[in-house]
Formats: sequence, structure tokens, C-alpha cells
Amino acid sequence: MADRTAPNCHLRLEWVYGYRGHQCRNNLYYTAAKEIVYFVAGVGVVYNTREHKQKFYLGHNDDIISLALHPERVLVATGQVGKEPYICVWDSYTVQTVSILKDVHTHGIACLAFDLEGQCLVSVGLDSKNTICVWDWRRGKVLAVAPGHTDRIFDISWDLYQPSKLVSCGVKHIKFWSLCGNALTPKRGVFGKTGDLQTILCLACAKDEVTYSGALNGDIYVWKGVNLMRTVQGAHGSGIFSMNACEEGFATGGRDGCVRLWDLNFKPITVIDLRETDQGYKVARGENSRGLSVRSVCWQGDHILVGTQDSEIFEVVVHDRNKPFLIMQGHCEGELWALAVHPTKPLAMTGSDDRSVRIWSLIDHALIARCNMEEPIRCAAVSTDGIHLALGMKDGSFTVLRVRDMTEVVHIKDRKEAIHELKYSPDGTHLAVGSNDNSVDIYGVVQRYKKVGECIGSTSFITHMDWSTDSKYLQTNDGSGRRLFYRMPSGKEVTNREELKLVQWASWTCVLGPEVNGIWLKYSDINDINSVDANFNDQVLVTADDYGLVKLLRYPCVKKGAKFKKYLGHSAHITNARWSHDYQWVITIGGADHSVFQWKFVPERKAKEVLHIAPQETLADSNSEESDSDQSDVPEMDSEIEQETQLTYRRQVYKEDLPQLKEQCKEKHRVTAMKKRERAPGSGVKLHFIHGYRGYDCRSNLFYTQTGEIVYHVAAVGVVYNRQQNTQRFYMGHDDDILCLAIHPLKDFVATGQVGRDSSIHIWNTETLKPMSVLKGFHQLGVCTLDFSADGKRLASVGLDENHTVVLWDWRKGEKLSTMRGSKDKIFAVKINPYLPDKLITAGVKHMKFWHKAGGGLIGRKGSMGKTETMMCAVYGWSEEMVFSGTCTGDICIWRDMFLMKTVKAHDGPVFSMHTLEKGFVTGGKDGIVALWDDTFERCLKTYAIKRAVLAPGSKGLLLEDNPSIRAISLGHGHILVGTKNGEILEVDKSGPITLLVQGHMEGEVWGLATHPHLPLCATVSNDKTLRIWDLSPSHCMLAVRKLRKGGRCCCFSPDGKALAVGLNDGSFLIVNADTLEDLVSFHHRKDIISDIRFSPGAGKYLAVASGDTFVDIYNVMSSKRVGVCKGCLNYITHLDWDKRGKLLQVNTGAKEQFFFEAPRGKRQTIPATEVEKIDWSTWTCVLGPSVEGIWPVISEVTEVTTACLSNDRKVLATGDDLGYVKLFRYPVKGKHAKFKRYVAHSTHVTNVRWTHDDSLLVTVGGGDTCLMIWAHEPDSHREFKLGDSEESDIESEDDGGYDSDVTRENEITYTIKALSTSMRPMTGVKPHLQLKEPSVDERPPVSRALPLPEKLQTNNVGKKKRPIEDLVLDLVFGYRGNDCRNNVHYLNDGADIIYHTASVGIVLNLTTSCQSFYVEHSDDILCLTINQHPKFPNVVATGQVGDTGDMSATSPSIHVWDAMTKQTLSVLRCFHSGGVCSVSFSATGKLLLSVGLDAKHTVTIWKWQEGAKIASRIAHSQRIFVAEFRPDSDTHFVSVGIKHVRFWTLAGRALLSKKGVLSSIEDARMQTMLSVAFGANNLTFTGTISGDVCVWKEHILVRIVAKAHTGPVFTMYTTLRDGLIVTGGKERPSKEGGALKLWDQELKRCRAFRLETGQIIDCVRSVCRGKGKILVGTRNAEIIEVGEKNAACNILVNGHMDGPIWGLGTHPSRDVFLSAAEDGTVRLWDIPEKKMLNKVNLGHPTRTISYSPEGDMVAIGMKNGEFIILLVASLKIWGKKRDRRSPIQDIRFSPNSRYLAVGSTESAVDFYDLTLGPQLNRINCCRDIPSFVMQMDFSADSTYIQVSTGAYKRLVYEVPSGKHITDQSHIDKITWATWTSVLGDEVIGIWSRNTDKADVTCACVSHSGLNIVIGDDFGMVKLFDFPCPEKFAKHKRFLGHSAHLTNIRFTNGDRFVVSAGGDDRSLFVWRCVHTPH
Repeated sequence: MADRTAPNCHLRLEWVYGYRGHQCRNNLYYTAAKEIVYFVAGVGVVYNTREHKQKFYLGHNDDIISLALHPERVLVATGQVGKEPYICVWDSYTVQTVSILKDVHTHGIACLAFDLEGQCLVSVGLDSKNTICVWDWRRGKVLAVAPGHTDRIFDISWDLYQPSKLVSCGVKHIKFWSLCGNALTPKRGVFGKTGDLQTILCLACAKDEVTYSGALNGDIYVWKGVNLMRTVQGAHGSGIFSMNACEEGFATGGRDGCVRLWDLNFKPITVIDLRETDQGYKVARGENSRGLSVRSVCWQGDHILVGTQDSEIFEVVVHDRNKPFLIMQGHCEGELWALAVHPTKPLAMTGSDDRSVRIWSLIDHALIARCNMEEPIRCAAVSTDGIHLALGMKDGSFTVLRVRDMTEVVHIKDRKEAIHELKYSPDGTHLAVGSNDNSVDIYGVVQRYKKVGECIGSTSFITHMDWSTDSKYLQTNDGSGRRLFYRMPSGKEVTNREELKLVQWASWTCVLGPEVNGIWLKYSDINDINSVDANFNDQVLVTADDYGLVKLLRYPCVKKGAKFKKYLGHSAHITNARWSHDYQWVITIGGADHSVFQWKFVPERKAKEVLHIAPQETLADSNSEESDSDQSDVPEMDSEIEQETQLTYRRQVYKEDLPQLKEQCKEKHRVTAMKKRERAPGSGVKLHFIHGYRGYDCRSNLFYTQTGEIVYHVAAVGVVYNRQQNTQRFYMGHDDDILCLAIHPLKDFVATGQVGRDSSIHIWNTETLKPMSVLKGFHQLGVCTLDFSADGKRLASVGLDENHTVVLWDWRKGEKLSTMRGSKDKIFAVKINPYLPDKLITAGVKHMKFWHKAGGGLIGRKGSMGKTETMMCAVYGWSEEMVFSGTCTGDICIWRDMFLMKTVKAHDGPVFSMHTLEKGFVTGGKDGIVALWDDTFERCLKTYAIKRAVLAPGSKGLLLEDNPSIRAISLGHGHILVGTKNGEILEVDKSGPITLLVQGHMEGEVWGLATHPHLPLCATVSNDKTLRIWDLSPSHCMLAVRKLRKGGRCCCFSPDGKALAVGLNDGSFLIVNADTLEDLVSFHHRKDIISDIRFSPGAGKYLAVASGDTFVDIYNVMSSKRVGVCKGCLNYITHLDWDKRGKLLQVNTGAKEQFFFEAPRGKRQTIPATEVEKIDWSTWTCVLGPSVEGIWPVISEVTEVTTACLSNDRKVLATGDDLGYVKLFRYPVKGKHAKFKRYVAHSTHVTNVRWTHDDSLLVTVGGGDTCLMIWAHEPDSHREFKLGDSEESDIESEDDGGYDSDVTRENEITYTIKALSTSMRPMTGVKPHLQLKEPSVDERPPVSRALPLPEKLQTNNVGKKKRPIEDLVLDLVFGYRGNDCRNNVHYLNDGADIIYHTASVGIVLNLTTSCQSFYVEHSDDILCLTINQHPKFPNVVATGQVGDTGDMSATSPSIHVWDAMTKQTLSVLRCFHSGGVCSVSFSATGKLLLSVGLDAKHTVTIWKWQEGAKIASRIAHSQRIFVAEFRPDSDTHFVSVGIKHVRFWTLAGRALLSKKGVLSSIEDARMQTMLSVAFGANNLTFTGTISGDVCVWKEHILVRIVAKAHTGPVFTMYTTLRDGLIVTGGKERPSKEGGALKLWDQELKRCRAFRLETGQIIDCVRSVCRGKGKILVGTRNAEIIEVGEKNAACNILVNGHMDGPIWGLGTHPSRDVFLSAAEDGTVRLWDIPEKKMLNKVNLGHPTRTISYSPEGDMVAIGMKNGEFIILLVASLKIWGKKRDRRSPIQDIRFSPNSRYLAVGSTESAVDFYDLTLGPQLNRINCCRDIPSFVMQMDFSADSTYIQVSTGAYKRLVYEVPSGKHITDQSHIDKITWATWTSVLGDEVIGIWSRNTDKADVTCACVSHSGLNIVIGDDFGMVKLFDFPCPEKFAKHKRFLGHSAHLTNIRFTNGDRFVVSAGGDDRSLFVWRCVHTPH
């Protein structure tokens, strides 16, 4: 029988030939120790050139493609490819991992760079978005992520002179990034006119924002800021691949084969041309090559390293630069397949698709000869005498060379297809050549390679061949997996296998054959093994496969799936592997990685000596985990462990999926929800005691707390048991089975982990039972083991997913520190090293691993022992390297570091639990023995056997059997605490007596439950084959137990309580004496399970027995005879009940049928539903029928109600269901989906519920959790609600408190993203910049003799020297966003300033000077604003903006935190709230920020804003949330309100826990839409509702309603921190008593109302804030008002248009005032120097356009309804009005001579009116045939022409007043215009930008000087151009601030200001013009 273990010898990587130059760049550096670091395949190489030694870093598992050197030049970061690629940071000196960064990138990591300090590392992924990620690499933590670019990024670098700035470059782009908070914000480099837009390949940063970059065409582009400053042309002949900055300057390397050195100012120093070198591959190749190409340079002092495309590394000494020194070379291009070893010398020959054949010396580690062939080489062989080298080519020929001088002997081409294998015969006379033509040719060596034979048996290409030792036979393998034999040299196939029996093979390189069966996996038939080679001496086999693994197996290995050792290094497929001639080395070659690896073979005898050398660290273990053949080397697994490893804990439905399921079901049930639903019952229950302890599949889960109580878990409950008082307290935070428990070293906190799809770990306080932290997000299916570190700060956990992921947490912060896949098999224990919290161990099935933390990863090494046993538990000893583990065979293994020192036999059967003491250890095992040991496990000091005989008298129950399997053990308070597999908790006194404290059923489901008819007792029966009687009175113990032959399913007491009937699983039942549990009678009439059993009421004459085979048998108890059978059910029977008279049976079946039978004969009755209710039932445990219709939940598709029981007073029905919920309903439960109270404690299904005889207790049993739970019934009394009370039922009432238009608008609004906005006018036609210009008839000659053209524009300030405008500065903003945003006006600096926002601008207004200052960093509209009230953060403001999807790109929604006074950005938080951020709030300490999203899931998120770190995030509600605010005194509690929503949240670690508001405490209270929130002392919360009421909450219970605090919705509330007074604002008509603003006392009992003197019919307050004696109010009508508290005086601080868009804008001809006209029907006059609104006129209709007359004495206004009005400015009287059109007037203009008025409308017409004819305004003419609506109009300076721009992108010119259309272009060119506001025309074609496919330029205005034009567009940008601008895409400056859609823009007189009007933002921006100096 062959040994089936892996071989004991191993391989050690000794040398790697090659360097990866292809597809990689910048990957070659000098380290601080002057070694060279680079990579090849999957190995990082550190090469010491002086000593000619290599060290290897083997932490990757796939190709490395990027490398960065830390600024201190010792640490190296490398990135790899792969599906889940990771980055390793490692030490180049020790080649050990320092940190692993993972879980962000996919596909691969293209570039890496360290910052100047070396704290941060940036990486770029190969995914489609080229994601950029910034890491805090030591902690393995992501600081920021952003999509990098749509196309490949080639290089990235930190700006070493400016902190937090980076530059990236790549295909046709360069981007300049800034890092702030968690946001990476890019600015694209502007190539401009200086250089061509092209691909940038590499870059380096210099001082003063200068960046040098190398381009594809060989130029160097020099950038200043984001602009291209200059180019260095022709720096290289073609692409510059690499640029390296050092102290002396810069080195660049290009595709032209040159390296150039530049000084610090980028002046050239020198050039090194590597093409002139006499060394290297390209030189020898001659002409046909593509030339040498430099991929990497590194300049350090006087040395320069150069890496080339061809896997060569040169070193150049600067002062001797024409003598480059070749220090490393390898194959390049194409694949490497050919490998042969010299028969007598340590030489290896390789040949590749690069057409070169190379000979390597294995001793000198050097290339000693190279020869270039004509064809790509595919295989090689050396003749037995070592003289000839044969090479097989890809074209079907083969060549033979002399090894000595590489001269050709012969070249033969007999085949068309590639030669894949050739071999010389052992006697040296023949050469066999196998080709892809399916044949092997035999050539005679002596006959000058004459062909002497041919083997043609194969039907597929030849892959491997071997000769026999006597050279008479050849065996072949082919591509179809056949193995054939031929006689030599004739080539005849051998068919008779007999003659082969004695053949000895000279070599074994075949992959097929019995000797090598073991190289294939057990069940695979794939041929992924490319090469094998046998070492007959040491009986080992080496294999090479497609996955880059080199494996060592025993030879021969006959059985499939043999054990092996595996070695990584090659990344992808290894094409060949060969032993050297003396078996000292193995040579392997990589196909795609072109590399040659030389491995040193360490045979068995040597292997023992090298044990003390630290093993080379790798992520994949050399001791294969995948080798999975039948574990002959592992003893049989213990049955208990076997069972446990099978458990998966998967659930059909996870509780976390219920909300989504409910939503889906609700859609279906919308109809039923409208009906009145039954109210929840008034009484409730509270968990009182649990009988049960989870021991059957959990270990080490039982501890003493600080106070001597006992903590353990069962079902979904953490239990704290007080053994003095025999009481229990419960932690109810989990919602599914708890699987593990660990205790904090101070014994006051415990951690528990549960089952779940994304399972959570809770850390909770055993005194207060409150969660301290909840950890989620990393474990699927469940958490199976936990451990705290010795300092209590860290927690380790292991998941149940298939990789058994290990996670190390900082649990208080809720942060994961590191994770790694643990093992394929189950892990039973994890322990953190008490001395070094960075180290930990895991123990499990065939697994013992020693881990240490490396950044975000963990590095694990297997414990080295012969064969790994299954470990059940492990602990650390008295020093950091000592570890003790308990095995499944009863041994204790003693480890030092990772080496097994010895084993000690401790128990019979597995050691399940062990515990470290001060001076020794305690262990417990399956043998039921507790053993105490000394501190070295030398002596066993004492043993305790758990036996019934030693049970102390005070025990709370009985031991079921002696020596139960011990699963948990712990010490404290002079006792040993023991938990058993049978669910018992025992306390062992040191002197011997044992007390039983708690017990429950054993493994198996518990179904049967019965309560005694008049005593506080109950009986249970379970699949564990026991019947038990429990005392429900305070003594809480098990009174009696009896073993049954079979598991039981149901039981029932007789009415007198003397007998107990028990139904069993095999169809039999028995009746026993209720006291002694002895049999009275038993029957066995059925095959199937007995599902329910019931005595008839009264005397208990009959017994009804229901079985799974659809019958109910009725027995006469006295005569013990069957008297009737109820037939007719179609499905198994689930429940039965008797009526009071004992005459009628009610039966439920599994098919949800309800039947009635008459007793005792069993005749079926049909009873109408109305009658059923009248029947007086003795008990009600059925779940069907109209009286319990409401107990079935909305999601009844996925869950069953398994059990019900009606209380004896018939008021409350208790139910249990499949999801583990116990619910109480008010009986009768009519109508669907009744409301209920719900309790979670059981984990999976609740199998039975029963009330005790007096309704004082409810008893429930759980199926899988084996628990018996006792609940105290608390009858109706308005008691204080306690924690852990029920959650409310699910479907909210449909009414939400009324309707309000403002609320509806705010809820339904979708905010447009500026970048995606589309045009606001319905334009048609081709955009101007896309129109083809018609050439005019007389194209004027260039040198024109005609008169010079007149000015385009009449200039108004001719006297002065005209100066162009070079910039605009935002000076004033009129507007405030109050109509759809709230709580966004605040005082700053004790009321000296106020802060508010409009559009995308934050505005700080100083109340004394009326000066405004602006925060303009937002890229889109601000939606919310809050200020930090903590004194440590004065004037810190957070604003949240609209955004697109949450993909973390620049258009993602973001929150900016900034200083209101300096306007400095402190942090930017990019978030996943797609749509936008609608509410922000700072916590009490000011360090945390809470945000709410507009995304579909309405997420709430908590940030540490200073670090930009997201702490926690959670889906909050299915509908809109309006506001969420932190409690003013808390960092962990906040409240959110929204549509039919109020939730009370707690932050625990990184988890957000929430409770819904409970309304049931107040009669008829309904959940309304909540709009605002305020806080009071003692945990009071106030929420304002849509109906005007204010709800008052204590904790999460509604305690009072302040009815009609306002008559309309309460939109805003403000809590004053200094005195606790509360301000509310709502929507209300002003009246004597009431007002929309009220100030209340702290309890919201008394109030004072204020009236806002705004003159509105209804005041609607949207924002309030209270300062010293003043209240600040923001209204829906865009006013901000300050109200005095004492005198109630109102002072309006800010005005704005209430509804937009603002369409009309008119600037006064001589003063700095302007008019605006908007959709809200008002015209307002604004004064720029006074910074305020002077007047407003309400016209009652939406207005569209407005214009001053040339003298400024009249104003014309055009209305939306087609009317226009002329006012006199002085008196505001109407001078005249007219309505000749029915559609909106778009523009209105006075002619410059004041004679005519032109009116342009949507009806495609311009009407002329003569004003000299007086105010009756008769139309004198109009312009016809206008193609579309009129947009803008301008008169000529002499009032004789008018130009009209139209909605068809056409500009037309008409004569005034005739209306004649002028078409002659030369005529038009001569006109001088008075004004220019048109966006169309050849003079302004340059204002149209490239990206206006969906959006337009909407408005324009040329300055009075005629030198500039400003425009506004649909993206909300203001742009400044030179005028005229006839060139397309003219240069311009952009100014941001407005929301989408600018409607109008104008210069004021003298070009002092520009006024722009916003569409969406209803705001007016005033920009100051900055003129160029003279």
C-alpha cells in the first residue's frame, strides 16, 4: 500500500531569470541597501548585484503588474492582476509582508504610488472605471475612492510639494486630483493651443504646481496648474514610457531606446543611447527587430537602471555612460515552451517564440550563450553525450546545433505543423520528433539525421514522449488523452500489452499512465497539467500546470487526487518542468511570463535540518489544502464533530429580508389594507425564564460575569442568570440563533454572533443589557467563533461562509482592521495572542493556523506537524509563543511558535473546551470529565466526573445521563462552570459536589407542550426522546424526566391533571401517570407521526388522537378501546380542539382545511361559518377559521403560523410562527392582517404556545432551538412601557394626517442634476455651431477697398478709453431657497451674521454691513444646511447637495463641511445617497455628522467628517425622510421623521439600530406624516406633523399629542440649547391669536404666537432659529425675517422671488438699479449699492419680460397671457396696456429713439406699436413669416431695423416699422445695433460649446463697450467671451453658482455689473466686472 501523504522533501526558489518589461512600466528601483527591486511573473525580486544574490517575495497569487517604492526606499508596494486582486506592501530587506490591501479593485492594479511622507498609497484599478483608491496602507483602510477615467490610466503620482494633490495620466487625458475628506475631485488638464490632445504615458511633479509628463509622440508636456504651459519637442523619437524624478533632476526613457537626463528645470543634461550597446538580445538579432525599447528608468546618484521591453536590465554609470552593463536578461515576446537540461553538466537550455535559444548556467545563475534562429522555437532536447542540441520549431522544421559553439549541424523540415516534443534515445542513436501533425518521426543520429521510421497511431497532436531504457520502445501521449506505445526504430505500434510489462522507462515525462494517476484531481477530466518529470532517485514527481502551480508528489502515485506540496511563483501557465541532471534543481519555465525559475530541491534528510529556518512566507500554503483524497491519514472523525461540521444554518428566509418581502406583498394586498384592521391587544407579555442552553453545536459559550452572574446563550437570546435568586435577565438584540459567545477580559461585556445572511456580532453590557457595538458586513451565513484580545480593544471573529473568513475588529469603533479567508473547512476556535494583539490562531477541521496582521489582511501559516488533525479548541500559554490545542482524538498538542513540540493524552474522545488559569489549565471532553492541569500539561492535578451520584441537593433539575459530553468550561468564584451537550449548566465545587443550575432539552426539535389544568406545571416532549415536567413557579426547575423509545410530538394532561397522554413519532401513543411518569396504557395503531392528542373536557372520557396519516382516532379512556375514527381529511392533521360539551371536534390539516367531526363516532359535520363562532369551544389552538383570520401575516407565502392558543378569559390569542415570532392578538381576530404585538426570542420556528390555567404565564417552545420559554402575562393597564416590549405591527394606516400641497411638492420633487439638464425652451432645428454656413453671394476679397464696416454695436461710453472685461466676481445674491428646503437659516457669531443658501451658493450675510460673502465650492444645488453648535468647532457649517448616482465620481452627491468665516473647505464627503442629500445634522460633540439621502432606499449615514470616514449607514424607510437630527446631548442617538415615519435610532459601533415610534399607548393615535423634530430633557422628543399636531414621545413611546399647535403643517422646529425653549414654524393664516411662528416652553405646554407682517394671506414658515432675544425665520416665499422676542417687531432681511423662473430682467439706463419679473406675478426693483429690494408690484399674472425705456422713465412688461403693460416709473401708474396676443410675450423693447415699442411673442410674431400716438396702443405693423417663437430682439442704433432670434436657431432681421424681412447679408453686415442680446448670429457662433446636444445657450448680452459678451446656459453657467466671437468653441471664462437654466443676463450701465437671473433657483446674481488695467 503506497504512502498517501505528501512527500517530505520540498523545493526552495533559488533564482529567477528575467524581468517583466512587457505591458508594465516604472517597475525597477534601487532600494536603500543599493539592491535592485523589480518583479517577474508573480514574484517580487530583490537582486543584490554585488553579491549576485536574489531574495524573493512570494505573497502574491497571480501576475504582479505594478510596483512602487516607499520614499524611505525599504518598503515596496506591488499590485497584481486577478479577479480579486490585492496590493502587498513588503519589506525589501526581510521580504516579509507588512500590509495587505484588498477588497476594492477588480481585474488588476495598474499603478501604485506612495506620497511624500509614505503614509498614503494610491492605486489605480484595471476595471472599466479605472477606479482610483487612496489607502492608509498601514491600517489597510480606504481613505477615498473615485472613478478615475473612462479609458486606461498609465501613471499616477502624488504632488510631492503640495499635500493632498495627485496627478494621473493615460489615454488622451491628464487629470489633477485633490483629496479632501473622502472625496477625490478631478480637474482635467487643458491642452489648449499649446499642444495636441494626446495620450500621456508618464509623469513627474515638481515645485510650484509644475508637472512634467511624457507623451506618446515623444514630446514632454509641461503643466502649470491644470494648463499646458510649454512643450519640450522631440525629447524622444517616440513614446516616453518612463520618467523618474530624483534629487539631481529627471530621467526619461522612451520607445526609441534612449535614456535622457534632465536637470531640475528640465534642461537637457545628457543622453544615453542603449541601441549602440554591444550587449543584449536586440543587438544580436540584427535588422528584423522593432528596436530596443525602454520601459523603466531609475536614477540614483551616479547609477542609472534601465529596464527594457525585452526583459533585460542595464545598469549605467553616469560618468561612463557609453558602457551600459547588462545585469539581467530573459526571454521576451511570445511564449516560452522549450526546455532541456544537459545530461552531464549543470546547464539548462531554453528556446522561445522570440526565436532565441539560450543556455543558462545553474551554478553561476547566468546566461552563458545565446543564438538567434529563424523561427520560433517550441521544444528542445540534448543528446545523451551532450554534444548536440535539437530544437523543434513552430513551422514544423527542426534544427540541430552543436552545443559547443552553437553552429548548425542540420536543418530538416518534414512537417507542416509545430514540433511540440523531441527526445534522443538513451543510447544516443535516434531522435524522436513529435509534431502537431499527430505523428512521431524517428531519425538516425549517426546517419546525419536520416528519417528511419514513423509512428502514426495517434489521432491528435503529440504532447509527451518517453524512451525505454533499452531504447527499444517509445511511449507517447496525445491531445485526446490517449497513451500509445511503439517499437523502435521502425515505429510499429505495440498492441499486445503483455510485452510491455517488463519495460523500464528511461525518463517519465508523460502525464498519462498508472504511475502518475495521482497528479489528476479526483473528479476532473481536464488536461491542465502541461508537464511532469520524475525523479526516480528520490521517488518524487514534479508537475507544472495551467494555474502557475509547481507541485511535488510521491512517485509512483497510483490513486487519483494524491497529496502534494505546491509552490507559487509563476503566474499563469507553466509550460515545462525538468529535473537537472543530478537532481539538485528543478527548472520550470512560464509560458506568458517568459521567465525561467530555478528551484533548489531539499530532499527528506535535509528537510529536517532546515526546520529552524523560518519558512518562506506565502499566502498559499505549500501543504496543499486542495488535496482532498480520502483522508487515509486522518483518523475517523468523532460522530459529534461529524454532525457539527454538517450544520449549515442556512435559512429559507432571513429576517433581514422581511422588510423587502413585506413591501412586495403589500403591493399585492393594497386593497385589504384599506379596511379597518383589528387593534392590537391591550395586554402584553414579557420574557420571564428560559429552560435551555445551547450546547449541542456550540462550545466555550458559558462564563461568569464580574458580579458572579452566569452569562450564556440559547436560541436568539443572551441570558444573564443569577444563581442566588434563580432569575434571568435577557439581551434581546439578536433576531436569529446565537452561535457563539466571548467575554471581555474585564468580564463586564460579552460579544455574541448570530446566524444571518449578513450576520451580525453584538457586544453588550451584562449589567444594563444594552448594545455597545454591533459589527456587520463581513460574515455570510453566520458567525461561529469569537475572541477578545487581552486589552479588550480588539475582537476576532470567524464566519460560516465557505472560506470561513477571519476578521479582526476594533469593536468599539466598529471598524474591521483586517480580514482573510480562513480555511475551506470549518473553524472551531479563534484566539488572539494575549501578549501581541497582532497575532492570532485558528483551530478547526484538519486545521491549525498561526496568523499575524498585515495592514488590511492577515497572513496565516499552517502549524507544522506531520498530518494535521482536527483541532477543537486552543489557548495561549504563559508566554507569547506557547500555544495549546485540543484535538478530536483527545490529545493536547503543545506548540512553540508554529512547531509542534509534543502531545499529551488528556481525554477519551475529543477535547471540546479548554481554559487558561493563572497556574495551569482546565479541559473538558466528550468523556464527561473535567481535568485540572499544571502549567506545562505535565501532570493532571485533579479530575471531576459529572455523575448523577454527586449531584448536590440544591440542583434545579436532574442529570439525564452520567458523563455527558462537556462543551464549555470556565472558572471563577471558586467554582468550575460546565456546559454539556445535553443542554445542562452545572457548577462544580472544587471539593466535588455538582449543582445543576439550568437545563433544557437536548438536540432535536421540541414540539409537544401541555400546561397542567390547575397547577403551575407544564410538560414537554421532544425528538430527544424525553418527556419532561417543569415547575413554572419561581423555583424554575425540571421536576421529572422520562426517556421514551421514540421521539415525541405532542402531549396533553387529562382534565383532572392525573394522567398525561403522549403522542410519539412512530404512530404510537401512551398515557402515563402525571406524577410518576409510569405507563398506564399504550397503543400503536398508526404508522405516521401522532401530531396532536386531546382529552375531552369535563370528565376526560374520550381521548382524540390525530395522526399524520389524515385520521383522528377517538378512544374511550376507561375501556381503553378505539370507539371512532374521523375520516375525510385529505392531508396530515395539524391541530384539534374539543367543544365544551365533549361532543364536537374541530380539526385543521396541513392543506389549510378546517373540518368538524362528531364524537365519539367520528362522523363528519358541515357547520356554516356563522355557527362556528357560536359554538363554545373548550380550547382554541386552531389557526384557521373566520375568528382567527387576522393572524395570518402579509407574507404568508413564506411563513406558516404553526400554533395558536386562546387565553382562558378568551381575550387574547397567542400565536407562534415559522420565523420565531410570538405574537398576541385581540380575540376574535376578524378581518385580514390584524394588528398585534410581536416578540422575538425563539430563533427559528415556534412549535407550540400555551397559556397556563390562570392566564398568568404564556409558555412557548421552539423547534430547532430546543427552548422552553416562560413569559409573564401583563394584563391591560396603562403601564409604563418597558424596554424589549413588542414592536408594532407592520402595515401603517393609509391615512397620514391629511394633505398639504407644500409637503406633496417637497416629497415628489426630483432635483435635476446640472450636468444632465436639458433645454428649457422647446427649440427645434440645428444648433448654430452645427449649421453649415451658406457662402454669401459676394465673398469680399481679403484686401477690401470698400469702406470699413461700421461698428457692430453702438458704444455708449465712447469718451473713455474702452477697456475689455477680464473677470467677474460674485458680489450680491438676491434669493433664498425656502420653497422646497427647510431648516436652512441659522445665526452665526451670536447673531452678528446669518447663513443661508440658494442655488449652489452658501451665503453669509453680515447684518450690520449687509455685506454678503459666498461659499462656492458646491458643484450643484445645495439642499440642506446645518451648523455645528459645539464650541470646539465655531462657525463650522455642513451643506449637502444634489447629485447623480452614488458612484463616488465628481457628480455624486456630496456634503461639504466648511468654515463660514474663512470659506475654507474642511472636508468633502462623497456619498452613495443617489439623488442628493436632504438633511444634515452634527452630533453633540460636533465630531459626527448625520446625513439623509434622497435615494430610493432613503439611507441615513453617519460620518466622522474630519477624517471623511463613513461610520455607519442603513436603509431607513421605504418613503421620503425629511429630517434626521441628533439629540442635542448625544453622539449616538438621533431621530428621523418623514412620510408616515418616525424612528428612534442608536449608533452602536458601526451599526444603526432603530425603533419605530409606538403609538398604541394613546387611543386612536395614527401614524401621520412627520415633518420636523425637536428635543426636550429626559429623553423627550417632539415631532411636528402634517396635520398641525405635535407628538410628544418619551423614549420611543407616544405619551401626548399637542393638538393643532398650528392650523397647517408644522414644517420646522428648533431646540434652543441654552434654555431649552422650542420654536415652531408652520403654515397658518395670520390671525389675532395665532401665527405661523410660536415660541414654546420646554414641555410644549404653553406658547406665544408671533405674526409675520408679510402681507401674505397664508404665512408658511420653513425654517426657524433662535438667537439672543431674536428669532430668525425663513419662509416659503423666499423671505428671511428677524422677529424680536420682546416687541414682536419684524424686520425683513432677505427678499426673493417666491416662484420661478425669473424670466424678465431690465437694467436701468443710467442708475445701478434693475428690475426683475417672474412667474410669481411680481415685478421687483432692486438696488445694487444699497444691496436690497426697493419695491415690488404684484400684477396678479405671471410675467415674462421687462424693459426700461431709453430715458428710464417708462417700463414695459410682457405677460404670460399675451398682455403687455406700460408703467410710469415715477408714480408706478399704468400708462397703457394691451392684449393682442393669446400666448406669452417673450421679449419687449423700446426703440432707441423712444418712438416704437416692439413686442415679440410665442405666436411667432413681433408687433410694432407707435408710442407717439398715445396710450391706446394700436398695433401699426408686425413682422411675419418668423419660423418659430421669438426669443430675443435688438433694435439697430438708428431705430430702423430689428434683429430677432427664434426658437428654430435662426436669426432674422426686419425693417422697422414696415416689418419687411431683410435677406441681403451684405446689407445686414453694415447695421450697427443699439444692443445685442441674441444668442444666434455669425458674430456669436463661438459662444456655443461642444456639449450642448441636449441643452442650449439661453441668453446673452454684449457689454456697452462692445468688447465682451456674457452668456447664460441650461447648465447654469455664466460665461464671459470676447465680442465678436465668430470662431467656433471660443475661449472663455466660466462662472458657477446658479442652478440649471439661466433665463436672462444683462450688463448694468457703464459695464459695472452683470446681473444674471436663474430659472430653477429663482435667484438674481450680481457680478462685479473686473476690467483689464490700461
